[in-house]
Parts: sequence; structure tokens; C-alpha cells
Amino acid sequence: MKAVVWTKYGSPDGLLLKEVEKPTPKDNQVLIKVHAATVTAGDCELRSLKLPVWFSLPLRLYWGVRKPKRTIILGQELSGEIEAVGKDVTQFRKGDQVFGTTGLGFGAYAEYKCLTVAADEGALAIKPDNMTHEEAAAVPVAGFEAWHFLGQANIQPGQKVLIMGAGGSIGTFAVQLARHFGAEVTGVDRAEKLNMLRSIGAAHVIDYTKEDFTQNGETYDVIFDVVGKSSFPRTIKSLKQNGYYLLANAPLSLLIRGRWIARNSSKKVIMGTSTQKPEDLMLLKELIEAGKIKAVIDRRYPLEQVAEAHRYVDTGHKQGNVVITVSN
Repeated sequence: MKAVVWTKYGSPDGLLLKEVEKPTPKDNQVLIKVHAATVTAGDCELRSLKLPVWFSLPLRLYWGVRKPKRTIILGQELSGEIEAVGKDVTQFRKGDQVFGTTGLGFGAYAEYKCLTVAADEGALAIKPDNMTHEEAAAVPVAGFEAWHFLGQANIQPGQKVLIMGAGGSIGTFAVQLARHFGAEVTGVDRAEKLNMLRSIGAAHVIDYTKEDFTQNGETYDVIFDVVGKSSFPRTIKSLKQNGYYLLANAPLSLLIRGRWIARNSSKKVIMGTSTQKPEDLMLLKELIEAGKIKAVIDRRYPLEQVAEAHRYVDTGHKQGNVVITVSN
């Protein structure tokens, strides 16, 4: 089968299209013919290992010190058709149209992928009826993150929610989920993304290159920083009493500060990452089929252009999601 193999840490030039052996499912696995995958900012960070030393060093020790060996095919989310099932699998059948995440095994940049049907190794569910494979592939990772953080904020109808980095993968789902909860949503991002944010439910938009939301006198019930670049002290001042400051991709330096704020005021600081549970994927599917949320797709690339897709995501200018079309 064809797959994009990760041959070195660093630039996208190390992502090469090759012929590799087609996998065979074990008793507790399904074999998926992959129709679509995605390129996320997280994929690019892992590929390059441009991460703090405390994080990148253990990854090198796990994958390979000089070059990746344990994991050679990247890609965290996919959508496709089940071609075969192991004898112990009862949840799925051959021919099922599915979408989900690959867990720490990665491997979505390939024509076929085996996934273990277990809650601790990614999540898999039947694809929403009203989505193409390309749209469905873009849901799980960002959808999990948006649901994880906003779900902890107990958003009530009429509350004011501000989302920084609203135009990316997580942000576009966060805007729609906050709107679904009845919030008045303000999206913060670059100028070229603001019309798209209005189209998916943002009541207000801010171009961060021209305006600092912490200086406009407004306060918010929930502030969700998707990209981890907000000024902690100024953002806290823009948060109402009993409000929630949600921090994805937060540096460790903010952990102590967040706990201090939470202990000494009514404001709550939430950090961490989501878990990938099949039940949460089913919840996202229900919202999609009810027309409450959708995937925003910026660009599509064929499998042989995964490296080019990574270069585009590296620019930081993508709107929503970048999809890889693997097969029709």
C-alpha cells in the first residue's frame, strides 16, 4: 500500500511517499481503508519536534534518538471504511463507514490502518450520515479538545464567551459549541478569518493584529485561549468573577500561577488536554447530525502532497482544517 513515511525530525521534506506492507488486523482490531486524514498543528509540532526539551527528549527516546523508528507514519485522525474485522470485534462490521482517532499509534497517512477497538487506544465510531469522509476526518481531535474545555465551564445561555485562536481547528469547533450552549461568542484571530467566524456563529470578531481585547473594557464569563499566547495577567483582568479561563497548549510556567489564582479568587483556570473516548465521539456525531456543528475545511491535498500540506499548516494561516484525501 501507499503511505507517507516519516524519515527524519525537522522539515516536511522528511515526509516521503513510499510503498509499505499492508497491515493485517489482529483479533481485537479492525482494518480500515482510509478515505481521508488531516494535518493538524499538533502533527507539525511532532514532526519537527520543535517542542520544549522536557517534552521532546522523552519523545526522541521513545521514537528514536536520531530519527523516528517506532512510529514511521504520522496522522492522528481519519475517516474510512472497515475492510476486515478481527474475530473478537463485535462493535463493527465489514463495510461500516467510520471516523475517529488513531491514538498514540498514529498512522493515518496511509491507504490502510489497523485500529485496536479499545477505549485507551483512540476512538472510533460510525461516521455521521450528513458528512463526507473529508469532513468527518476533521472532527475528532479538535472536537475532543473543544468539548473537553468548554464542557468544564458550565456555559449558560446569554453568557459572554471569548475564544482566542478561533479560526483554527479547535477554535472553529469551540465557536460553534459555545453558540450551541447559548453563549454570545467573540472570536479573536487574524483579519482574513473573521468573515468565516461570523458565518459559524461568532456574534463579535476581533483582529488581534489591530486590537487587544484586554484593553477594550469588556469582561467575559469564559475566555478560551486555544493557542496559548494570551497575556495571563491581562486576560485574568478581563474575566468576570466566577469566570473560567481555559488554556489549551499552556506552558508549565502557568500551572502554578493558575492554581494560585484559583485558590485566591473566584476565577477558575483550567488547563490540560482531552481524553479520546468513544462516547464523546458519539456525542459529537449527534451534534453534527442535528446540524449544530460542522467541520470547516480550508484546503484539501492528495496523499502524495502531505509534505506540502504540512508546509501550509506551518504558516499558521489555515482556516479551520487541512484535509488529506487518501482514496475515493
